[in-house]
Amino acid sequence: MLETNKNSGRDGNEKLETITVVPHKERRNETKPASPSWFVAKINPVSRFIGALILCIPMFFTLDVVSASVAFGLEMLLLWIGGVAPWTVLRKTWPVWIAATGSFVSVALYGKTSGTVLANLGGIIVISQGSLYLALATFLRVAAIAVPGVILALGLDPTDLADGLVQILRLPQRFVYGGLAGMRMFTLLQDDWRALGQSRRSRGLGDGSTIKRVFSQAFSLLVVSIRRGTKLATAMEARGFGSDAPRSQARESKLHAVDWLFYAICIAVPAIALATAYYTGYWHWAFSNVSN
Repeated sequence: MLETNKNSGRDGNEKLETITVVPHKERRNETKPASPSWFVAKINPVSRFIGALILCIPMFFTLDVVSASVAFGLEMLLLWIGGVAPWTVLRKTWPVWIAATGSFVSVALYGKTSGTVLANLGGIIVISQGSLYLALATFLRVAAIAVPGVILALGLDPTDLADGLVQILRLPQRFVYGGLAGMRMFTLLQDDWRALGQSRRSRGLGDGSTIKRVFSQAFSLLVVSIRRGTKLATAMEARGFGSDAPRSQARESKLHAVDWLFYAICIAVPAIALATAYYTGYWHWAFSNVSN
């Protein structure tokens, strides 16, 4: 499609300027890295979401050191093969290790007492061999569950995920794209808060009580958010999101062979880990009582 504009030159004569409009399917925009792993970057966003659930859910059925360590070791090996080095995984998943350490400490201090008692602080805090074992198992299980989930979520494009949820899982378009629009608008809250603060200080309203200023500014932010949400809802209704008529998609989302390979890997990892724990005698039913 071509559009022609008329511009007047210095000599007074009109010059024709031709602007080329490239169709959407032929556009080549600069793409952002979809994942630190070359393998994960090729996977459909919906497959990444489902694969994370397949990896995580089976690990909740047992609480032992063997299954968690085998699963975590396999995941680290596969991520290394996929282009993410172990030190990169540790650096990008540092919140997981903080949570895992907190779980270790809490279970070690207040977990089920069994075996030799190593420390007894007035009966409230009892550290035993059994509680330390459960604490280590909990630490490894948190790492085995959370680390692959974080790596799979890195670089995930919300728009691609929304397209996959609509086209592959057949979720309601109005709900999915409304949630996507809300996520996009949520990122504007920080800019709105900063702009409201600057406007209040320019009018001399930011020098009073800090608590009063925060509540007043928060109410103003709520009003701005409601207005923006109303405009967004009206725009979506105007574009037919409230209709049952079929809609065309600007970008097509499909599953490919690499997605099915990824599903097979996600099934194999917890299956190998749980089978190893069962046949070595370390299986420990996770829903048994682990507290004093």
